[in-house]
Amino acid sequence: MPRTVTVGLDGTPESRAAAEWAAREAKLRGLPLKVVHVWEPVPAPMAQAPLLGAETQQHWSERGEMGVPPAEGWGRAPSEEADGIRMRHPGVEVVMEQVSGRPAEALADAAKDAELLVLGSRGLSGVGGFVVGSVSLAVVAHAERPVVLVRAEEQAADEHTMDPAGIPSASAPFRPVVLGLDAADPDDTVIGFAFESALLRGTSLRVVHGSNEPPCIAYGMPPDLEMNAHIAAEQAAAVSEALRPWRQKFPVVDVVEDSLSGKAANHLVDASREASLVVVGRRIRRSPLGAHIGPVTHAVLHHAAAPVAVVPHD
Repeated sequence: MPRTVTVGLDGTPESRAAAEWAAREAKLRGLPLKVVHVWEPVPAPMAQAPLLGAETQQHWSERGEMGVPPAEGWGRAPSEEADGIRMRHPGVEVVMEQVSGRPAEALADAAKDAELLVLGSRGLSGVGGFVVGSVSLAVVAHAERPVVLVRAEEQAADEHTMDPAGIPSASAPFRPVVLGLDAADPDDTVIGFAFESALLRGTSLRVVHGSNEPPCIAYGMPPDLEMNAHIAAEQAAAVSEALRPWRQKFPVVDVVEDSLSGKAANHLVDASREASLVVVGRRIRRSPLGAHIGPVTHAVLHHAAAPVAVVPHD
């Protein structure tokens, strides 16, 4: 069986938005969509309680992914949610899987056989950021396949340019894919994912690289313009060199390179406002110190206005 686009669904608005995005992505990639619902088993002390009746057992057995009781999350049964996805996305094969265990561990495990895993993040009204829950962060930090975070308000039209009448439309061309590139340590897995995503969408790829300001700025010293220009030129050349083989492999993808001064996270968040997808990397750490997301990726996850794909790499 081919890899799937897998989505964690718990009945919340953010997970439903993630499921819709995942279904669209599955159609783009020509892959099946696997909808995963994680429920936590009855806690041992409760399971041993003599007065625990069938109704209470069923309540605990039907707890949604991330431990949300049906009254707070599920408005419909998981199977009905899957049926709705099939109706809204004809031609996409949808399979439902219910697994037991701790949500973060179960979802990270589900990602192993996936082309990518999709999860939701909750928007903050009136605040320039999003809530990425502890479960989603744990999955991002441990999964060894790409994980895409989708905000609750995300709609298909948000990823596209305006139509000729100036109206948002999913029939219009896709907005660019944005890639955050570390010119000092570019990784082919991350770059390849970004190019493929742009190709699938028939859109351009905007590559953003941010460099820290020279130390003299922090100490209030006047900038050395000649040195700054030299450093910027070196970094731009490194970006171009890292992209050169990928331009040759994907000649139809139009590439725009932006080597900018300042924090990379800020530039990526700014670029996300006109993007269909933001792609960032995460180094896989197999040490006793545990998993690590990285400050740039962490900031982008919490503030980007577009779906964010976190691609793990060695």
